[in-house]
Amino acid sequence: MAIGPQEILFIFVIVILIFGASKIPELARSLGKATGEFKKGKQEAEIEIKDIEKSIKEGKPPEDRAAKIKKMARDLGIPAEGKTDEQLLDEIQKKMPTIR
Repeated sequence: MAIGPQEILFIFVIVILIFGASKIPELARSLGKATGEFKKGKQEAEIEIKDIEKSIKEGKPPEDRAAKIKKMARDLGIPAEGKTDEQLLDEIQKKMPTIR
């Protein structure tokens, strides 16, 4: 079910009625900033995951790698107890949103 121009116009009218015309630019600006920050955080997490995967392939010390993986898992609300680094990486990648 696609949203057509009539539905978008209806939603826009409802937003104007609820927030008033003077608040629309402020809401749009806040939404844009939030989206930008979210994309930036997602990109940083993806880079960190790639760095960890690279260090696994290169055989770098597991202490640094494991600490980074556990920190990322904690930040995403994933319990790390009793899981390997590879299991945690899989769960982290699944939990990462796919916004582009």
